[in-house]
This record gives sequence, C-alpha cells and structure tokens, in this order.
Amino acid sequence: MDTKAIEYHVRGLLEAIGEDPDREGLRETPQRVARMLEEVLEGTAYSNHEVAEMFGKTFEAPDSESNDAIIMKDITVFSYCEHHFALMYDMKVNVAYIPHGRVIGLSKIARICDMAAKRLQLQERLGKDIAEIISEAAGTPDVAVAICGSHSCMTARGIRNVSSKTYTQTFIGQFRNDPDLKSLVRFER
Repeated sequence: MDTKAIEYHVRGLLEAIGEDPDREGLRETPQRVARMLEEVLEGTAYSNHEVAEMFGKTFEAPDSESNDAIIMKDITVFSYCEHHFALMYDMKVNVAYIPHGRVIGLSKIARICDMAAKRLQLQERLGKDIAEIISEAAGTPDVAVAICGSHSCMTARGIRNVSSKTYTQTFIGQFRNDPDLKSLVRFER
C-alpha cells in the first residue's frame, strides 16, 4: 500500500472540501488516515489462496467417517463498501463446514473472516470469499456462510434508514441443496 500517495490525496481531499489541512486538528490527519487504511484494508494485500495458506493449519478430524458439520456463529467483522468507502458495521458472520478428514482451528475461522473483510468489499462477495478460503484451508467442498450487517451507505447517508440490515448467504457443496444443512447458519429474524 502506498501510504505516501494516500497522505498526498487525503491532504488534497481536505483542501477540496474547504478545510485547511495545516490547522492544528488536521495537520497529522493525512498520516493517520494512511495508517488507518493500511490497517483496515490489510486483506487487500493477500489473495484468497494466500489467506487460506496463512490460516490453514488443520488437525485430524476426531471421526473422519462422520458427516457432522462444524458451526461457528456470530463472528464479528467490519468492512468498507467499495461503492462509497462507507463502513459496513455490526456484521455477524456464521460459518459451517463439513470436515473431510481434517478440521481447521476455530480461531482460524474467525481470522479468515476478519482478513477477508479487510478489503474494499461487497457483502455478497465477502461471503463468497470466506466460503472459498474456508473450503481451501479446511480441505472441504462443503461450506456455508451467512452474513448479517448494517451499511452506513444506507444508514448514515442517502435514505438514512438506520434500522435496515442486509442478509447474504453463500452455500457450496452439500449445503447448496440440503435445507437442513442451510438452516445451520441462517440468522433468526
């Protein structure tokens, strides 16, 4: 990430909106924004494959003949909408997968969700990214991801509908056609 270019453009943005980037409260804002973007968009530096390798430590499944799903719910993430640079917040991610001989460490599931969210995103793509990464990292074709989130492009601007929530679901493998498996990750409304 080119933090010097970000600093330059943030300074220009401040000037463009009529602010004085040299006033006391704004003097270091370009540097702060550059550091913030480097942190909150860290996932931009990695492909889905690289994230899967980064967090792909697996262990032998306790019962490799079992068809039981592993489910993790209410993983908290946030992201930024690629259309408005607006915050997508109060996001909860539910993930389920069926192990095929190996299980992934539980903390790795949350880390994968977090890293995939640290990109300019669409909620729909975020679910697909998480499913693809979990599938590769855990070595399974059977993954489900459900996301519920608020979007400040809806709540803080435009229509300003503060109570709206967006729900997305991604199902691959056995989850695609099995209603009972799908129900494992769905949000109660």
